[in-house]
Amino acid sequence: MRIAVFGASGRVGTRLVEAILADPGLELAAAHVSPGSEWIGRQVANTVIEYRPAETTINAHCDAIIDFSTPAGSLYLQRVAGRSRVPIVIGTTGFTAGQLGEIDAAARYRPILMGANFALGFVAFARSVQAFALAHPGANVIIEETYHQRKKRLASATSMLLAKSIHAAQSSGAGAMPPEPDIRIHRTGDTVGINEVRFDLGDSEMRFNFSVRTIGAYAHGAVAAAVRLVEGGIGPGRHDALDV
Repeated sequence: MRIAVFGASGRVGTRLVEAILADPGLELAAAHVSPGSEWIGRQVANTVIEYRPAETTINAHCDAIIDFSTPAGSLYLQRVAGRSRVPIVIGTTGFTAGQLGEIDAAARYRPILMGANFALGFVAFARSVQAFALAHPGANVIIEETYHQRKKRLASATSMLLAKSIHAAQSSGAGAMPPEPDIRIHRTGDTVGINEVRFDLGDSEMRFNFSVRTIGAYAHGAVAAAVRLVEGGIGPGRHDALDV
């Protein structure tokens, strides 16, 4: 399977390139960077591929595209892709409602898989948390996140996703409107990512913890998602990783 990487010079993008090159069942189709990037023209490892800006031929020789760039970059990619049916996995977060509308418009032509956290195991973690929330709609919920100190002190897309799914599950289980989960933010050293969800049941407490040790976890998960997207024959539309 041939996979192109969009945002190939970023923290996750570089790991994506490494993961694809290390997998004998995969082939790196292209490594795309922004038009003004200093990476343009550099050789990718020991391949004949060079880092290049995205262009209209981005879809010509690949089975899937993995995008870890920026919201603006993701929208540019969709415009460049045009009406191509090549599946796209988006690990970029921070989209506005209007930007998601543009993604939806592009998804009429191809499957687009989006996820707040592509680390292997996260989907199972999030589903377990959601199931517990449904079974205990009256529990008070605290979500704690810990990331590296360079990350903005705003709730991550991962915490926002967990809060939304927990609130929906508790609302469904209680038949009423429970309080929103409390999100607590921590930034420490070079921590890649620790997400904890605590359910306070009064006389007891349940804790769910998910830790990401290396940035490579996001890359390996995104590659697995791309393979699933292609081999699963998933049709056009904007899909959520939790559903797929």
